[in-house]
Amino acid sequence: MQLARVEGSMIATRKHPSLNGWRMLICQPLDADGKAEGTPIIAIDPYGAGMHQTVIVSSDGSAAREAVGDPSSPVRQIIVAIVDETTEERVA
Repeated sequence: MQLARVEGSMIATRKHPSLNGWRMLICQPLDADGKAEGTPIIAIDPYGAGMHQTVIVSSDGSAAREAVGDPSSPVRQIIVAIVDETTEERVA
């Protein structure tokens, strides 16, 4: 699982039937300091995340396929939570 920031949405005129009705969001992975890291990813969104919200994205393809109800779906990334706030705890 990985923290990411929602950067936009994606519209596909042709897509796998299992993705019909699902919002697909462009998510920028974040490092531990909240800075952009790596290449943006596309994730399906069951929660209605908004632009620039921080989310947790799972790359567990089997969980994403279970969510869409199709074991042959090409979906690989799913938003599993919207982050309200983060805190940093250090262990001495």
